[in-house]
Amino acid sequence: MKILQIVPSISLIYGGPSQMVLGLAPALAREGVEVTILTTDSNGDSGQKPLDVPLNSPVKQDGYEIIYFRCAPFRRYKFSLDLLLWLKRHANEFDIAHIHALFSPVSSAAATVCRLQKLPYILRPLGTLDPADLQKKKQLKQLYVAILERRNLAGAAAIHFTSEQEAKVSARFGVSTPDLVIPLGVIPPVAEKGEVHLQLGIPNDVPLVLFMSRIDPKKGLNLLIPALEKLLADGFNFHFVLAGTNPQDPIYEQKIILQIQNSLLRSHSTITGFVRGELKASLLQAADLFVLPSYYENFGIAVAEAMVAGTPVVISDQVHIWQQVRDSESGWVGATEVESLVELLREALQNPQECQRRGLNAQKYALQYFSWNAIAQRTIQAYQELIRSFP
Repeated sequence: MKILQIVPSISLIYGGPSQMVLGLAPALAREGVEVTILTTDSNGDSGQKPLDVPLNSPVKQDGYEIIYFRCAPFRRYKFSLDLLLWLKRHANEFDIAHIHALFSPVSSAAATVCRLQKLPYILRPLGTLDPADLQKKKQLKQLYVAILERRNLAGAAAIHFTSEQEAKVSARFGVSTPDLVIPLGVIPPVAEKGEVHLQLGIPNDVPLVLFMSRIDPKKGLNLLIPALEKLLADGFNFHFVLAGTNPQDPIYEQKIILQIQNSLLRSHSTITGFVRGELKASLLQAADLFVLPSYYENFGIAVAEAMVAGTPVVISDQVHIWQQVRDSESGWVGATEVESLVELLREALQNPQECQRRGLNAQKYALQYFSWNAIAQRTIQAYQELIRSFP
């Protein structure tokens, strides 16, 4: 079986949802599938240099290959005419295409090319069909749907959702394309637990509360910061780590940083910026609590990463794996309200043994359900069924 994975960018700057193909591809390759990733050299929307990668020729790694194409002529929107021309020439060499992103010109055009070339394709919307997300640039998106995306959705072999909740709430624009619900995968981090406390100058007996995600209005930091301030005022002792960035909205990122620096939290916080590799792994393992009170989150890859590290999570019921977290007793789930978050954090910080128990539950659940090997097997089965049923 020969599979195409098409994604506008796999740069770290765009976060986990875009990068998931780098977890799926080697897992599929280990199962004997031939995988080719088509992507661009895009590396940010605010003047960053493109990725320093070879263009237009396969780069082989971990049993699969990536072909990068120059992001042009519309760099801001991650478009690549070269990618589309390559796809048109080579589509008949593949069995199915898995396209990651909606409302992205290169993904939308790739779906159109696949349809014209009679190549079955799956669309993964990355949360863009959530009613809350559709309110952003609403009129532009309505026009985009009318011109391109409704036809792409109607012609897809399936829509790949990463949780039942995402599938349930997503808009379909009158289209009845089959759903394919398969979660994202995570890789267990490997790091020394004590190093982060030493590096940040935090005593080992002070609980570490971690936020690790894109610094974006939808992530609920306007709830988390006042909730943490309330806990400090009530006498709780903890250290807060804000790990993340937002190169697409640096003004909002700076606003959050200034808010922390001008509050009670200043002497109880560390702001790391974007983290990766060993530091990311160390933070996930060292944290006593991982917090993500998002207003909407189609899956919550950062939550799954914390879980597989053995860290209990405190999340809102708008993070779409909240039901799995609650059912497996992997953490605490509440409403998108400051008082709700205060109560959850208070309960967790007052009960370190319960935190430990829920952290172990989280790790057990994540290893079973969010391992890339298990997800690859489910994905291959779905590919085979969709290929068989393609007219």
